[in-house]
Amino acid sequence: MTAKVIYTGELRTTCTHIGSGNSFITDAPLDNNGLGQAFSPTDTVATGLATCILTMMGIKANNLNVKIDNSTAEVTKHMSANPRRISKIEVNLKLPSNIGDKERKILIHTANTCPVHYSLHPDIEKNITFNWVL
Repeated sequence: MTAKVIYTGELRTTCTHIGSGNSFITDAPLDNNGLGQAFSPTDTVATGLATCILTMMGIKANNLNVKIDNSTAEVTKHMSANPRRISKIEVNLKLPSNIGDKERKILIHTANTCPVHYSLHPDIEKNITFNWVL
């Protein structure tokens, strides 16, 4: 088992990772009858893309002997109706500028082939921007 999710009422869940015991809550968004006081389930999906990208880039960076510490990702999720679903995820990455062109190409390829990227429905538009500014 990977996680246990408990519906605690009022459109909220508590999610616990079995291996570590870490937990977080989700809340329905304001535009879907919720309180919007925590990540919504679709927020976690969109954010999962960014965390997967940075994690896989981190693994590859270690193999290339480059550092991407303190890199950031800004995530914007867009929803559509009928059916209500994620229609687009924008990930704006800020990465160290001292990484060479060859390594950048490898890291970009790694980001665009992360497991979450492959797991998302192909109809979800994924706009990933790489800014080498840190």
